[in-house]
Amino acid sequence: MLKTLPLRTLALLLCSLALVVAVISGSLFVDAQAAQNCAPGNLRTSNWKTDFCNNNVDFNEILVGNPSKDGIPSVTDPRMETVAEAKTWLVDRSPVIALDIDGEARAYPLAILMWHEIANDQIGDLPVAVTFCPLCNSAIAYDRRVDEAVLDFGVSGLLRNSDLVMYDRQTETWWQQLTGEGLAGQHAGVLLDIVPSQVISFGSYAQRHADGLVMSRDTGFSRQYGMNPYRGYDSRAGRPFLFDGEIDTRLPLPVEHVLAANIDDIAVAYPFSILRDAGVINDVVGQMPLVAFYQGGVASALGDAVIDNARDIGTAGLYRAELDGMTLEFALDESGGFVDAQTGSGWNAFGEAVSGEMAGSQLEWINAFPHFWFAWAAFYPDTMVYGADG
Repeated sequence: MLKTLPLRTLALLLCSLALVVAVISGSLFVDAQAAQNCAPGNLRTSNWKTDFCNNNVDFNEILVGNPSKDGIPSVTDPRMETVAEAKTWLVDRSPVIALDIDGEARAYPLAILMWHEIANDQIGDLPVAVTFCPLCNSAIAYDRRVDEAVLDFGVSGLLRNSDLVMYDRQTETWWQQLTGEGLAGQHAGVLLDIVPSQVISFGSYAQRHADGLVMSRDTGFSRQYGMNPYRGYDSRAGRPFLFDGEIDTRLPLPVEHVLAANIDDIAVAYPFSILRDAGVINDVVGQMPLVAFYQGGVASALGDAVIDNARDIGTAGLYRAELDGMTLEFALDESGGFVDAQTGSGWNAFGEAVSGEMAGSQLEWINAFPHFWFAWAAFYPDTMVYGADG
């Protein structure tokens, strides 16, 4: 027992313990001080615990959007409602981010995410972050697990290439929303895993998932859900808001909607203007045959002041055009669906065979999302643009 030790021995033990504590405390202080010494001088970082010394970004590329961390509040464990309940305030053309994880379907209306930008949720066993950056029109879902830890994401108030910089509350690492890459902090250089999702109309979601769930407006915050504070932004000419990079002029409008993907390190973009006119695009990227299906009936989230009143921008999905060792080529059919030339089977815009020899088959979904052209090109300047690059 400690009380039986001689006083001299006890004093020596206490002095040694004090020295150890001092060394550890000093080390922590030096580490914390070093991290702050690496902090970007162009940004207010006094309220951040981020390890700025561990970074892979030029801090001069980061701008202040909303002046405070969590000035735009993300939502964690969002309340859900039934499709029937959601029909009391959403219309068929309302844009939603739809996920289907192991048969559990959820929809996240852009009418809500416009004001929160991130929903931290769990679908089955999968923790997800459903994200939307209005300034880039980029809607992507990510797996929230990193190194066996589950992260909760918030809005930093910062932008890079006009795109949302997220942060996680566990390590306060900064993350790029459009790419899922850690920018500064403990997880700098880490890429979040993408969770398959699509921006579709609420009407399509309700038809496909009558028993699915929809994020509720009961978020704990008072916001003008359904309103768009960026009225007319998706048709605005000139330099986009809070963007100081080079504008790629291969498309005439910086805010042209594109369906964009990075396939085996080859970046591609399919302009919605071409998709809308063609209905279907057959393509090959690298060695991979692809098909892009377009469907109308989705309101632009960044058009009218009331989202549901905005023009029909539509949506699109990208799929691998191979099945059972056969390469398929698609065309529009008379009913507005799609048909493959090899078997004459009918397909819908979600890559599902609905009639004919291939009925019941599903094309492999490719990680492709709608973005504004300027934002995608800023992160992927070597992008091949369908219809603009020969």
